[in-house]
Amino acid sequence: MHRFRRSAKFVSIFLIIFLSVIYMPVHSVFAAMVGTEAVLLDEEMQSTREKVRAFLDREDVRTHLTAQGIDPLEAKARVDSLSDAEIQHIADRIEQLPAGSGVLEVIVIVAVVFFLVLLILDMIGVTDVFTFINPPPKR
Repeated sequence: MHRFRRSAKFVSIFLIIFLSVIYMPVHSVFAAMVGTEAVLLDEEMQSTREKVRAFLDREDVRTHLTAQGIDPLEAKARVDSLSDAEIQHIADRIEQLPAGSGVLEVIVIVAVVFFLVLLILDMIGVTDVFTFINPPPKR
């Protein structure tokens, strides 16, 4: 009988601790479905952040940042701390203002305007660049 009481005492202490742990108030965890839009938005924001990081990794950008007295590593740390809306705004600005784009178009437009100005001046008689406009009189 003595052995039974000792084992019953051990079992009762174990059950008291076990039931106390089970019935302790804990916060409920709620699971929910993640929508496709949320996943796509998260992936889009990650690619946008990578685009801005890649922009900061360019040699000409790092040179310009250093010339302005900004440490490129500090600039990357600041970009990492920006909100999603701020990153999106910066990425949109990078897309809108690409450096050096449209150079060929500008050169063609300037050449065409230069040609038209010379053509008009030659037609008026101010210059004599194009001989096919006002051919010299035959003698």
